[in-house]
Amino acid sequence: MRIADYAGLTDTGRKRRRNEDAYVVAPPLFGVADGMGGAQAGELASSLAAAAMRETNSNGSGEERVAELIQEANRRVHDRASTDASASGMGTTMTVALVEPDGRVVFGHVGDSRAYLLRDDRLEQLTDDHSLVAELVRRGELSPAEAEVHPQRSVITRALGTDPDVDIDTFDVTPQPGDVFLICSDGLSSYVDGDEIERVMLQNRGDLDAGAKALIQAANRGGGDDNITAILFRVETEPAGREPDEQTRELAAVPGDEEDTLHPEDGIQPPPPAEPAPTAVDTMVVSADDIHAAIAEHETSEAPQAGLGRRLLALLVIIALIAIIVVLVWWGLAR
Repeated sequence: MRIADYAGLTDTGRKRRRNEDAYVVAPPLFGVADGMGGAQAGELASSLAAAAMRETNSNGSGEERVAELIQEANRRVHDRASTDASASGMGTTMTVALVEPDGRVVFGHVGDSRAYLLRDDRLEQLTDDHSLVAELVRRGELSPAEAEVHPQRSVITRALGTDPDVDIDTFDVTPQPGDVFLICSDGLSSYVDGDEIERVMLQNRGDLDAGAKALIQAANRGGGDDNITAILFRVETEPAGREPDEQTRELAAVPGDEEDTLHPEDGIQPPPPAEPAPTAVDTMVVSADDIHAAIAEHETSEAPQAGLGRRLLALLVIIALIAIIVVLVWWGLAR
């Protein structure tokens, strides 16, 4: 299984002046952090968590690796909140997905940022919100409809940075070809219901950039009172007999001069090598050599014949002169 496409987008929304969301799209790692705190502390908390996502090199794998990454993010946020008075009390949510080499998608989750899975034509929420109203719904004290309008629906029960250690939910999903995963902040899930998220993802499962933009727009149409972040990624089966890229193909190709090589120990006499086709420059040089050789050969073969002809001509001239002298002498005596 491989990551076939991915997209990430964030927006301040229609009411906020700052964006306290941060996200990381660094395949095979994806994550969202939604900060909280006074002044700019929420923005600082989420940025510290995002930096930890990008920079932490865990030696583990699967759920262990994701848990260590989130614990490192918690440590950074807590240390800053403990030593900087202006950042006191800050915290952040964090939801992370890591696509393992074996194809599994491993999730780590703290807070009320969510992860969803679109499989075939059905959307499923993968994470449980660590919030007051979500806990009341799980206890049966509130209905889902009541939770959506509860005045304390934004109160979370678990976050990074508030304690030296944090309790992390981790789990993994075995994906199927065509699965689309969504990780988002509550600025999306609080203003767009599950049916609308499903509809948008179905409509844009082939173009995740367009899907992320459509989800942001839907949240803003629904009110846009909070920052909005959406990450989408789709997995597909690794193609069978996949063509290598240009570099791989070049390295894997058998060199032309070795392709049909016969070893002397094979006892087979190879055919005589064909004459290589000369280049334009070689053709000119070869032709000139041939001309010079032909001229030299012609001069050598013609030289004896030219000398004999000259001697015969000289002899004929002498005979003609003798004949003329004889005629003149005879004519003079006759007079």
